[in-house]
Amino acid sequence: MESQILEKIKAITAENRSIVLENRRWLHQHPELSFEELNTSEYIQKKLTELGIEFTSGIVKTGVVGIIKGKNPESKVIALRADMDALPILEENNFDYKSINEGVMHACGHDVHSASLLGVAAVLSKLTNDFEGSIKLIFQPGEEKLPGGASLMIKEGVLENPSPSAILGQHVFPDLPAGKVGFRPGMYMASCDELYVTVKGKGGHAALPHKFTDTVLIACEIISSLQTIVSRHAKPDIPSVLSFGKINTTGGATNIIPDEVKIEGTFRTMNEEWRTEAHQKMIALAQGIAQSMGGTCEFEVRKGYPFLKNNEETTRIAKQAAIVYLGKENVVDLDLRMTGEDFSYYTQSMKGCFYRLGTGESSGLHTSTFNVNESSLELGVGLMSWIAINMLNEQ
Repeated sequence: MESQILEKIKAITAENRSIVLENRRWLHQHPELSFEELNTSEYIQKKLTELGIEFTSGIVKTGVVGIIKGKNPESKVIALRADMDALPILEENNFDYKSINEGVMHACGHDVHSASLLGVAAVLSKLTNDFEGSIKLIFQPGEEKLPGGASLMIKEGVLENPSPSAILGQHVFPDLPAGKVGFRPGMYMASCDELYVTVKGKGGHAALPHKFTDTVLIACEIISSLQTIVSRHAKPDIPSVLSFGKINTTGGATNIIPDEVKIEGTFRTMNEEWRTEAHQKMIALAQGIAQSMGGTCEFEVRKGYPFLKNNEETTRIAKQAAIVYLGKENVVDLDLRMTGEDFSYYTQSMKGCFYRLGTGESSGLHTSTFNVNESSLELGVGLMSWIAINMLNEQ
């Protein structure tokens, strides 16, 4: 029976290859920023309607949730999630379906995620006599922007009526060749917080340092000293990263020290107690440095996504299904990552598995030339369909 379902999935997936590719290219060409995915949402609703799948729209404004009912639909529910939003990046690719929305790009593969989930919907809607329970399709807005579309959808009841027993998420991964996938049970991705620091003082002529407060020097000292929070206070077994990516001044020139310097950064870790402690230490250290050098410091921590921890049993089932679908040689074990994902909100609420779809060599995620080997879409559709059915039929 299982082998027959597997062959059905592969056959339907192959038949739908061109449709999935068409969907991906349309989505890639029409990217929209977080919580602004109005056209994307309409497109997804149109495709679900064509498939005859019932859905609810308008969740967190642009979110869409579909339901596919198998035999005994109330017996068990598995949720499948895809994010829809794009990034504020000017695309530098040259193919025909590059972004037509200047300064906005699917540089993180969410076009692939949504197109793949539409493909899964097409497959599973034809197999409703082959699985027990129901499939909940979650097309989610705003993964790239705090507070995260996942957290908001949960607040609006996306995990209720019906309530899934587990959730799957699939993410593109350029570090893996197309044709391979990766899994990691347990802790996988870090929490991620945004840091906003403002150093204030009295600016002045750069040649007269005794008459002003050197806000630039204070900012540099803060950035340098804050690294000791990780290097001297974090326990060796707790991964932590502190990075600053932006410095702005209000005024300033080669011979002008500004009154104000703004710094923006990120802090990531995998332990909630240490996360809170580190926040307190960073604020105290930065404010102490600024005061000792004659200035002041405002330090805001915008707490972001929690760490992502895959459920051991759910991941075991998913990985084993992938081995059956692809062969053991094409299923790899993933390393810990210090990147963040708002899928973590789901895994904090229920059993979940967030795995990686190899998409072939490319520039990195969040770059202006990011792209995927489109052969990976057929695998992404078929594998998620197969894992979902395995999870529903698991006793």
